[in-house]
Amino acid sequence: MVGEDYTSIRHRQSSSTGHGTPEKNEMQKRSEAEKPFQNSSNGWVDVDHGITKKMQLIAEAEELKPAFMKEVDSHFTEFVNRLIAKSVLLESSTATSTFPVATCSERDLHKTKGLRAPPEHGKLFTARRSLLDELFEVNHIRTIYHMFIALLILFILSTLVVDFIDEGRLVLEFDLLVFAFGKFSVVISTWLCMFLSTFILPYGLFLQWAQGHCCSSHRKIRSLFFGMLFMLFQSIGLGLGPTYVAVSYALPPASRFVIILEQVRLIMKAYSFIRENVPRVLSSAKEKSSTIPVPQVTQYLYFLFAPTLIYRDNYPRNPMIRWGYVATKFAQVIGSLFYAYYIFVRLCIPPFRNISQEPFNLRGLVLCIFNSILPGVLILFLVFFAFLHCWLNAFAEMLRFADRMFYKDWWNSTSYANYYRTWNVVVHDWLYYYAYRDFLWFFGKKFKAAAMLSVFAVSAAVHEYVLGVCFGYFYPVLFCLFMCFGMVFNFILNDRRKGPIWNVIMWTSLFLGQGVIICLYSQEWYAHQYCPLKNPTFLDYMKPRSWDCHIQI
Repeated sequence: MVGEDYTSIRHRQSSSTGHGTPEKNEMQKRSEAEKPFQNSSNGWVDVDHGITKKMQLIAEAEELKPAFMKEVDSHFTEFVNRLIAKSVLLESSTATSTFPVATCSERDLHKTKGLRAPPEHGKLFTARRSLLDELFEVNHIRTIYHMFIALLILFILSTLVVDFIDEGRLVLEFDLLVFAFGKFSVVISTWLCMFLSTFILPYGLFLQWAQGHCCSSHRKIRSLFFGMLFMLFQSIGLGLGPTYVAVSYALPPASRFVIILEQVRLIMKAYSFIRENVPRVLSSAKEKSSTIPVPQVTQYLYFLFAPTLIYRDNYPRNPMIRWGYVATKFAQVIGSLFYAYYIFVRLCIPPFRNISQEPFNLRGLVLCIFNSILPGVLILFLVFFAFLHCWLNAFAEMLRFADRMFYKDWWNSTSYANYYRTWNVVVHDWLYYYAYRDFLWFFGKKFKAAAMLSVFAVSAAVHEYVLGVCFGYFYPVLFCLFMCFGMVFNFILNDRRKGPIWNVIMWTSLFLGQGVIICLYSQEWYAHQYCPLKNPTFLDYMKPRSWDCHIQI
């Protein structure tokens, strides 16, 4: 009976399948065709067929992966944008309860039409990690970091071996580092004076101006007076003072870099504090508010140490400090310093030491530039990694500063316009909000090209000023590269350029530019060492010494 029932069931199933739809019949045939040959007499056929089907599935998965990742990325981006929009609304509501003038509504935009944009219309700070911290969690990317460590080990070994062969002993003097960071006591005392003056004077001037602005009968004269005092402090106290110390005490290059870079940083921070808070006081006086929106002194002190050049009363903060992370970042900074030391010792000093004894000609210049590309690129990577990643992240961690977007993926840039925006986000934000946007606010949105040119000119002049003071001579190589090639590439390699070929062009020109900078500035440095002038005139300071140094030897 059981056999008969089973036979009848099979008969009914086959009859129902035979009378089914063509689609079902086709799917059944396909599934049967894709089954492994389980009843085959040869076991190898089953294995080969299974492997073939598995490879086909893997190939299909690889084809679907880009579309899947693109879909996930779009949904994730939409989610993050919604989250940021909600956080903006929360910040706006909080700011409204604290300062009635600092809102983003249409009513307030109409009221403050004659004033500059309030801080909430500027940069938005959110809690986010640095890009390299995220990338280093991927083993494939971290291997690149390990490769640079291996290269540092080879630099150290090669230097030790060469010194042992030449001297017959291990030479661990690090004379170049000792020379570069010499007279560091002067650096520390100068920095303390700069910091204390920046902490006391701008805040004190702003507090005195803000408290008496509402009840003053001569507001414009009063504002002009305090504005002139602030500009005098910026130009003389923070401008000429540190520069005079660096030159008069004949500080070595690295010590000068510390003073001049801190000088530029404090000038930009003081300006940002005044720029962000003056519109609040003006709006409060216009609305005849009883409260004066003056930040607390602790907020200003936190801003002076925070790794940003845009002032806010409050920043997103992390709940705790990871001291192990801080120690790791400072150790990486020290490692980068020794990396740069070995690059100069092994790749820069030997070829440039006798460069002034050779005639200055086109052939020697071309060879010098191409020989300087490798050390120039390594120095570029070290500056980026040591300062923009390690140094800023270390201070951000100690201050629980949560917004770690100090840079973006500049290495993926296909245009110089994108490279300038992503290489140093901290400085770019300051230039964008206080130079570019304020220029458009003064002269109108029709002058975007002039605003961009002014930003390039300011950036190029500051870079050349830093190098000129730190090296002790005027040789405007970087200024010319910024204003000539930088501007041309900014318009030619613009944001419309996409694709890998433009990324290759960007990297090629960037490498070549680094070679030009290292070559020309090194030549000029050794020319000033080997060919000093007894009674130099003003034209002697303007003319590059390396052009005719070989004649005086």
